[in-house]
Amino acid sequence: MTTKTTVRNALRFTAAAGAAALAATLLIGTAHAAAPQPEAPEIGFVQVNPDIKLRRLVVHNAAAKGTVLFLHGFPETLYAWKDIASSLGQNYEVHAFDWPGYGESSRPPADRFSYAPSDYAKVLKDYIAIAGIDKQHLVIYATDIGALPALLAAIDDPAIAKRIVVGDFAPFNRPQFMQERLQGLKDPVTAEAVHAAFNRTRDEILQNAFTRGLPESSRYEVTPEFKADIAHGWQNGALTSADSFYHYYSHFTRDQDYFEANLGKLKTPVSVIWGEKDIYIRKEMGQELANRAGLDFHVLPNIGHYPHLQDKAATIAEVRAAFDAK
Repeated sequence: MTTKTTVRNALRFTAAAGAAALAATLLIGTAHAAAPQPEAPEIGFVQVNPDIKLRRLVVHNAAAKGTVLFLHGFPETLYAWKDIASSLGQNYEVHAFDWPGYGESSRPPADRFSYAPSDYAKVLKDYIAIAGIDKQHLVIYATDIGALPALLAAIDDPAIAKRIVVGDFAPFNRPQFMQERLQGLKDPVTAEAVHAAFNRTRDEILQNAFTRGLPESSRYEVTPEFKADIAHGWQNGALTSADSFYHYYSHFTRDQDYFEANLGKLKTPVSVIWGEKDIYIRKEMGQELANRAGLDFHVLPNIGHYPHLQDKAATIAEVRAAFDAK
């Protein structure tokens, strides 16, 4: 073989190899393009009725398999869900909002909006409608003060979601299963004094509420961003988050009694989870709800009142399982 022939063959091989490499690169690029990445969490505002503007978090996904809506508890804000939303946003559209009275959502006077569980249920239904969420492919994950409104909304509209996951809340009027301060807030005789104490001890609440009652080995840290957002939003206008919590409790027994009387109308699929170490609302409350309504009940070992903060990976898995459930 001549030197010229060898050079020509070498050039042909190099060109072919280059073309193959280019083709492989294009194929990889096409594969990546076929799987759209979720957008970063977007935080903004939406007006759901004339009196209520909600601050909300949304993670959009053009190829979403469904939508998950997170509902926070006391003394939280939507920042409780930010990391979880980013992870679930790989497969789903994710929504969360501040309840009225929390974070940067509206705080109308209590004579115009009662902050009752039943009024929060109306806000929830308004939000789903305004946001244009497909209820057939919606999972609602609701904790603490967010859970009873979700179930009240489900009694009114059994098709409100594909499934609702609730936990660590008080569906029935059973103060014996609640922490002493919550019992005091529930009793009209002592409610005002407890209300004032909640406002006086804001800093202590923000420091210790999330890990209270947990052994040292189970303690965890919330993000500084989340803690700062709660502190910033505690006093927003005339009402504090503790004021909103107090108003919620002033109507709590009435709405619990309504829920219990109408439990037979709960047709939406519901899963109940509970932190084994929850000292605020004992797991017996969840067990009674599950037994009476024939619901799945899962106790989370070594977990306190805020499972979504203590074990985010488990919460993500719980949401994925809710979408997969038949």
